[in-house]
Amino acid sequence: MTTSGRGLPWLRIAVGVYCAALAGSTVVRLADDDQQPLPEDRETVEIATPDGEGTLRIAWKQTGSHRPEAQPLVLLHGSPGSADNFGVLTELALLLAVVERLRSTADDERADDDLADGTGENVVVRGRSRTYLDRETIAPDLPGFGASDHRVADYSSRGHADSTLKLLDRLGVERFHVLGFSMGGAVALHLADQAPDRVASVILMSSIGVQELELLGDYRVNHGLHGLQLGLFWGVRNLVPHFGALDMAVANSYARNFYDTDQRPLRGILESLEAPVFIIHGAQDPLVPAAAAREHHRIVPHSELWMRPDSHFFLFRGGEDLAVRIEDFLSRVEAGGAPTRADAEPERLRRAALPFDDLDLPPFTGPALLIVFLLLVFAAYASEDLTCITAGLLVAQGRLDFPVAVAACYVGILSSDLGIAWLARVLGRPALRLPPFKWWVSEARFEEASAWLRRRALVVVLVSRFLPGTRLPTCLAAGILRTSLLRFCFYFALAVAIWTPAFVGVNAVLGREAVERFGGRLPGGLLGAVLALALVIFTVRGVVVPLFTWRGRRVWRGRLLRLRHWEFWPMWAFYPPLALYILWQGLRRGRLTAFTAINPAMPLGGLLGESKSDILDGLAGIGDALPAWKRLPTGSLEERIGALDRFLEDQNLDHPVVLKPDTGERGRGVAVARSETETAAFFEATPGPALAQEHVDGEEYGVFWARHQGRRDGHVFSITHKVRPAVTGDGTSTLERLILDDPRAVAIAHIYRREHPEAATHVPAAGERVELTQVGAHSRGTIFLDANDLHTPELERAMNAICTAYDGFDFGRFDVRVPSAEALRRGEGLRVLEVNGVTSEATHMYDPRYGFFAAHAILRRQWKLAFDLGEERIARGGRPARLSQILHAVRVERRARRRTA
Repeated sequence: MTTSGRGLPWLRIAVGVYCAALAGSTVVRLADDDQQPLPEDRETVEIATPDGEGTLRIAWKQTGSHRPEAQPLVLLHGSPGSADNFGVLTELALLLAVVERLRSTADDERADDDLADGTGENVVVRGRSRTYLDRETIAPDLPGFGASDHRVADYSSRGHADSTLKLLDRLGVERFHVLGFSMGGAVALHLADQAPDRVASVILMSSIGVQELELLGDYRVNHGLHGLQLGLFWGVRNLVPHFGALDMAVANSYARNFYDTDQRPLRGILESLEAPVFIIHGAQDPLVPAAAAREHHRIVPHSELWMRPDSHFFLFRGGEDLAVRIEDFLSRVEAGGAPTRADAEPERLRRAALPFDDLDLPPFTGPALLIVFLLLVFAAYASEDLTCITAGLLVAQGRLDFPVAVAACYVGILSSDLGIAWLARVLGRPALRLPPFKWWVSEARFEEASAWLRRRALVVVLVSRFLPGTRLPTCLAAGILRTSLLRFCFYFALAVAIWTPAFVGVNAVLGREAVERFGGRLPGGLLGAVLALALVIFTVRGVVVPLFTWRGRRVWRGRLLRLRHWEFWPMWAFYPPLALYILWQGLRRGRLTAFTAINPAMPLGGLLGESKSDILDGLAGIGDALPAWKRLPTGSLEERIGALDRFLEDQNLDHPVVLKPDTGERGRGVAVARSETETAAFFEATPGPALAQEHVDGEEYGVFWARHQGRRDGHVFSITHKVRPAVTGDGTSTLERLILDDPRAVAIAHIYRREHPEAATHVPAAGERVELTQVGAHSRGTIFLDANDLHTPELERAMNAICTAYDGFDFGRFDVRVPSAEALRRGEGLRVLEVNGVTSEATHMYDPRYGFFAAHAILRRQWKLAFDLGEERIARGGRPARLSQILHAVRVERRARRRTA
C-alpha cells in the first residue's frame, strides 16, 4: 500500500533532476547572446524603435553599383532568412557586370556572339541596354533575423516594413523598387502601402498574400496554429534542459514573425496598388500555393505574372533567366513601359472586382499537406470531435482527400486513447486525482466504466466511441486495471476504425451541403463553420440522441429541475446579489469588514479557513454534548491509520467513524468511514491535517444562534432539519435507476453517483433502504427543511448553556444530532458535531417552499445582524480584520483547495 504524500518516489526524483538540469541550462543560456556576429559583407545602422524610446541595430548588405538613372532595388527575405538568401541573384549580376567591362575593354565583337544565344532570352547586351541586375541592391536583415537585433517587440510584416523605411531614410534612398520573397512579400506590400510615392514597383516572388490562401485560410484558426507553434518553440527553448544546444534563435524569430503577422489587410493593399507589379511564382510551390499567385494577379489588374515550373525555393538556385526577367521589368518601369493601374484592361478590372470564391481553394499538397496532417493528429489530443469536424469541412471544401482526412484523425485519436491508457497504467489510480483527468472524470464514472470493462470489454470499448462522456473513463479504466495491452490495442484500433470514417464522413456531407447552400462560401469562414457544425453535432449527440432512451430523458429531466430551482444553482449564479448587499452594508456603515469583529474565538470571525479542531477545543466545556474526537497527524498512511486505531480503542469505539479535513466547508472531504478500506481511501484523498469524530446516530439539525453584546443569553435565529434522502430497492433496478426514478434525487443524480460509485451496477434487494448521502451538507445531497416550528424556550436555554461555554462566540450555526424532534424541542440529548462562524447560513432557506427572493431576504437579515453584532464588538474594543488580511486568507484557502482537490 502506498504512503500518503510519499507515493511515486521515482516521479519525485525525476522532477528534482529535471528542475536542477533546467536551472543549469537556463543559467548557461542566459549567459549566451543570441546575437549573430556581423558578417564582413554587412553594414549596420541604428534606427528608432516603434515607441521611440530605444534603438534597433539593422544589418544590411549592399551589392552592385549606384547609377543615377537606375533606382536601387530593395530585397526583402523570407522567414526564416537573411540578406544572404539573395546571394545567387546578386552575385550573378556582379559576375555579368565584370564580363561586360572585360568585353568593352577588349572591344571584341565575338564576345557578344558568345554571350548571346540568338533568342534574346539569355543575358544580352545591346548598346547601352542591360538585361541583368545592373543596379544597386539593398538587402536588410529584417529585425529578428540575420545579424540584426533579435530581441524586438514586433516581428510582424508591418513592423518590418516600418523598420525598412527607417533604414532607407538613414541611407538617403528616396525612391526604390522592392522585391519581396516569400514572407518578405508581405513586407513589400506594407512598404508600398506606407510609402506609395517612394515605391517605383513591386516584385512578389513566391510571396504570401491574401489570407484565404494561407494555410487553412481563416485568420483566427491560423493565428491559433501559429500560437501553438510559437508555444512549442518556446517550450523547447525554455522547458527542455539543452544548455544552449536547442536555442534555435532563427526558429523562434520565424515563429514570432508568423504569429505577429496579420495577412487580412494584404488583400486590400493588393487591390489598391497603383505601381507596376511583377509576380513570380513556382507552379509546384508546396508552401504558398500557385493559386495565391493567380489570385494576386487577378486582383491587381495591371500586374504581370510569370508562373515558373518550379517549387518555392527557385530563388536559391538562381539562374540567368531570373535576373534577366527582373532587370527587364525594372528597366521597363523606369522607361515608363510597365503598366500601372491606370493602364489596366477593362476585362481585368471587371474580374478584379469580383469577390473571392471559396471553391477556388486548392487542395493541400507536399509539405503543406504534411503540416495539415500533423496538425489534425495533434489537434485530436485536445478534442477528437472538433478535429473530425474540421477534417470533414476540409474534405467538403476540396482541400483534403477523404482517405487522408480519415487517416490523420485515426492516428490522432488512436494514439491519444492508447497514450491515456498507458499513462493510467503507469500512474495507477492516483491518475484520477491529477489534472486534467480529475476535471473530466468523476470517481463514479470511472467505477461505472471499470465495472462494464470487466464484464464485456470489447463491447464497452466500441460503445465508448459513440456514447458521450464514456471514452476517457474507459481509457483510464483500461490502464488502471492493467488489462491485456495487446488485446486492448486491438479493441481500441477496431473501435476507432469504425468511428472515424463515419464521423468524418458525416461532417464532410454536412459541410458540402453548407458549401453548396451558401454559394461556395462557408459562413463565418472555416472557424465559424467548425463551430456551427460542432454545435449541431453536439446538440444531436448530447440532446437529441439521449432523448430516445429512458436514462437520457431522466438526465434531462434532472437538468431542467436544476435550472428551475435555485437551491441547485451554482454559487456564482446565486450569491452575487448577496455580495452587493454585504458591500452596501459595509459602505453604509463606513466599515467594509465590520462583521469580522464578531466571534473573536475564530480567525476572521469564522469567515474562512477556521480550524475545526480548534473550534472543538473551544467547546471542551460542554461535556457529553461534544462527541469524542481526535486530531490526526500528517504522515504516512500507516501512521495515520495507527493514530485512528488508538483513538477508537481509547474511546471504546468502532466503525463507522466520521473523518474530516481540519479546514473546509459545505461538507467538502467529509467521510463516514465504515471500514478500513474507506478509512485508507479518506487518508489517500486528504494528505493534510484531519480529525476523527465519534459517529452519532439520530436526527440532524442546524441551529443558528446569535447573542448581542452585554446580554447573558442569545437567541435562536434559525432551525433546519437535515434529511438524508433514501431510495428503496425493488430487487431488479440498479441504484442508479432508483436515483433517476426519484422525483427529487434526479435533479442531483450526479452528486449521488459520486457518493455511490457502484450505483451503475449495484442492485439493492427488494425493500432495502439505501441512504443516498451520509453527510449533512446540502452540497452533498442532504435535503434541508424549515424546522423553526421546533423553536422552544427549552431549546433556547440548552443552546445558551452550550454557547456560554464557548468563550468568544457570538454568531453562527451549530450542527447537532438528537434522538428525535421531540428531544430537540425539549433541549435534551443535543450532540454538537460542528460549529460554523460568520459565513454559516440560516439553512432553512433551502426548504423547497422558499423561492429565490425569500431565500435572499433570509440571508439579508442574517448579514444585517452580523454587521450589527460586529459594530457592537468594535464599540467594546474589538478590531475588525483589514481587507488585506481577508485577501491573504482567500489566497491561502485557494492554495489549500488546489492541494487537496
